[in-house]
Amino acid sequence: MKNKLLLMMLMFACNILYAQTDVTGIWNGTLKVAGDIRLVLHVTKSQTGLYDGTLDSPDQNAFGIKCDKLEVNKNAQGNTTLTFTVNKIKVSYIGTLINDTTLNGTFTQGINIPLELHRSGVAFTAKNIVRPQTPKPPFPYKSEEVIYSGNGLQYGGTITIPPGDGKFPAVLLITGSGAQDRDETIFSHKPFAVIADALTRDGFVVLRVDDRGIGSSTGNFATSTTADFVKDVNTSFDYLKSRPEVNDKKVGLLGHSEGAMIAPVVASQRKDVDFIVLLAAPGVKIIDLMTEQNAAVLSASGVPAEAVESFKPVYKQIIDTVINATDSASARANALQVISDWYAKTDTSTLHVLGFNSPDDKEQYAKQMSMVFSSPWFRYFIQFDPQPYLSDLKKVKVLALNGSRDIQVVASQNLPAVNAALKKGRTKKFETKELPGLNHLFQTCNKCTVQEYGQLEETIAPVVLQTITGWLNKNVK
Repeated sequence: MKNKLLLMMLMFACNILYAQTDVTGIWNGTLKVAGDIRLVLHVTKSQTGLYDGTLDSPDQNAFGIKCDKLEVNKNAQGNTTLTFTVNKIKVSYIGTLINDTTLNGTFTQGINIPLELHRSGVAFTAKNIVRPQTPKPPFPYKSEEVIYSGNGLQYGGTITIPPGDGKFPAVLLITGSGAQDRDETIFSHKPFAVIADALTRDGFVVLRVDDRGIGSSTGNFATSTTADFVKDVNTSFDYLKSRPEVNDKKVGLLGHSEGAMIAPVVASQRKDVDFIVLLAAPGVKIIDLMTEQNAAVLSASGVPAEAVESFKPVYKQIIDTVINATDSASARANALQVISDWYAKTDTSTLHVLGFNSPDDKEQYAKQMSMVFSSPWFRYFIQFDPQPYLSDLKKVKVLALNGSRDIQVVASQNLPAVNAALKKGRTKKFETKELPGLNHLFQTCNKCTVQEYGQLEETIAPVVLQTITGWLNKNVK
């Protein structure tokens, strides 16, 4: 919910406004939240005077995250301000230029976090990253780069095929939120490469595909919604079925996060999907999932339970008012009204622990949330209800897994809802299972925060691979 600086990394083109003050350069800063997270903002300027920006999180080995919007303006006091947003991971920042080398501001991702950025000639660098599970050649199977067309686009991917001449069962992998490559690369982890390797060694043909606009796939990711990604999956499924190595009676889908939301949609619309594997699948309305997700992220960041409970209904109300606003100005005004009403009746200690240290903070939060929540993708996504699709899978075999420590798709909220929908629809063969000690990426976690994803060497817990292959061997082969 592929939600996150710290989670699903986006590759959007920036929308830039003209600025009067030169803020080009490398800006380093450190977020003080559940451990230090170093950030680097790279600001450049074109010959026409327009600014562009990218963000790095070197501690998580994430680089070149393009901003959706970077603005440099003068405020009412005549000071220079810099604002940037990365919409789908709900990250925003606004800072005031204190001097030639210092921006003092607020980083927002669910809560407000003070962040001072310092202009430097050298960017923070990545730590040594070890990813021992990433498959390396030579492989005991065929690995082929493929290009195919459909839906008016070109798609690029990798298909892996077991040795032998027989027709094999096959799986299409579906990525989570954000612009993902075929390996669902995040913080140098390549979970889809690891899954594809395990399944191909077990006798399955596996196709993994670059998202539209990423890698070898064409299209505009930034203007697309989940409905567009459903079309992409249908095209890739048709291609996979057409391969001569594939047993077209035993073809299925494996989706993670938003991909596990897409898989039931596709399977409910077709009659030729034999099975689906859902990793961290939404089971409730997304607006309810996001509210619980925000609360879990706050709790994992050390915010006391009382403050979390105080803010939960406010967060949901902000989302609701923004997506129902007729224009950006009313979205911002309505969000500010919700925040102001809550602010006026909330004690100072609760406000401070949530990052609201002055009246200006609530105005900045309203502005930033209205920018993030107003994107076309988010408007479609937040109104989605997975229940009708899950309950319409009567002839599809289903395995649904969640990590018990997942703070993005909370298992206790979503897995029972998935189970109930499958029962309601009288799905003939299904299993839902909560795997203890695993986070949203299905890693064995310690702190189980979002920022820990990149700090762990493990890409995916072996028990996950064993559970998937065991279920497939029993129910599909």
